[in-house]
Amino acid sequence: MSEPKKLFIKTYGCQMNVYDSERMAEAMGGAGYVETDSPGDADMILLNTCHIREKAAEKVYSELGRFKGLKADNPDLKIGVAGCVAQAEGEEIMRRSGLVDMVVGPQSYHRLPAMEARARGGEKVLDTDFPEDDKFAALKSRPKARRGPTAFLTVQEGCDKFCAFCVVPYTRGVEASRPAARVLEETRDLVARGVREITLLGQNVNAYHGEGPDGADWSLARLIWELDSVDGLERIRFTTSHPNDMGDDLIAAHGECAKLMPYLHLPVQSGSDRILKRMNRKHTAESYVRLIERIRAARPDILISGDFIVGFPEETEADFEATMDLIREVGYGQAFSFKYSPRPGTPAAERALVDPDVASERLSRLQALITRQQRDIQDAMVGRELGVLFEKPGRMPGQMVGKSDYLHAVHVADCPATAGELRRVQITESGPNSLAGELV
Repeated sequence: MSEPKKLFIKTYGCQMNVYDSERMAEAMGGAGYVETDSPGDADMILLNTCHIREKAAEKVYSELGRFKGLKADNPDLKIGVAGCVAQAEGEEIMRRSGLVDMVVGPQSYHRLPAMEARARGGEKVLDTDFPEDDKFAALKSRPKARRGPTAFLTVQEGCDKFCAFCVVPYTRGVEASRPAARVLEETRDLVARGVREITLLGQNVNAYHGEGPDGADWSLARLIWELDSVDGLERIRFTTSHPNDMGDDLIAAHGECAKLMPYLHLPVQSGSDRILKRMNRKHTAESYVRLIERIRAARPDILISGDFIVGFPEETEADFEATMDLIREVGYGQAFSFKYSPRPGTPAAERALVDPDVASERLSRLQALITRQQRDIQDAMVGRELGVLFEKPGRMPGQMVGKSDYLHAVHVADCPATAGELRRVQITESGPNSLAGELV
């Protein structure tokens, strides 16, 4: 038998891209490929790209340049660009980089085996359509290898919100939800292979409205309650959510569903109503704060995470201070914050930018406040008993590392627990980015 061909995938950006890369590897597994950790060993290289970060496309071209020598040494090496940069700049990628054999958008990666076969025949293959066929249905079967204790599972894609700064509606398309039966089938398969915790993914995951087995549209809360009944599944999380899609049933689930973890990522982006309107966010700072109050009434100990964009076009110092006031009022256990950078094709890209030095100084102040809040909440865990799902050995002999209910990394020394075990841990120490404790 011939040796299997080798596939190297580099993944950029969000958890959804991590999930997509897994599925691309599975698709190519059916075409005779096995994964490798080294591009130098590969017969095929895939870059699964993200368009959210600044200068995303230029970073892709820079990465492609590093493969020039590999292509020269191995003319049969096939190089593909996938993901959101591929969707946004497909033809431009083909024009600028002669190294690239395939460009595939995030809705078409189930077609990769056929694209690879065409590329082996000498074609340059571009597929950035939004096909009517369901890519998830086309990738029904995962290999039955054992999995780690945690897994991502995409249940919703696309976005209808059209925030002024965001490219997602143009690269991922309109909101679409997977049928509940397929989500449940994939969950049971993952659990059978060792997964104990599922994180449901979507650009606006709480806008989920997948068809249920009863023919009715299910909300995310309805889906979570059904997942709650899956034997062997111990934890459920979801990300990323939009404030306007936090329905009453989902808020209630945080207080009533034992498997739904006390952690919620709920981006607000700004605390200024004027800037929120210019962002086309369709909520106010006040409505967001009141929503947080309702969520905490249902689950008082919930850890809130958020996103913030600093230096959005036309942001004044007063607008920025309104954001700082909101952060002080909410109290975040975790947050992602960025200085605004334009995305070509979005409405905000045509507006006058805030002075970069001013934006950088504001971002520094905001991150300092968030860091203090994160540390205060983390320090308050000392002395508490938390559930910890152990995932892997730590750096020290005998040490195990896992995640708490609140998504904090937890280290336990001289730990007899194994990966996949869910144990109670008494927290004894709070470090810069993790907790330490002892098994109860």
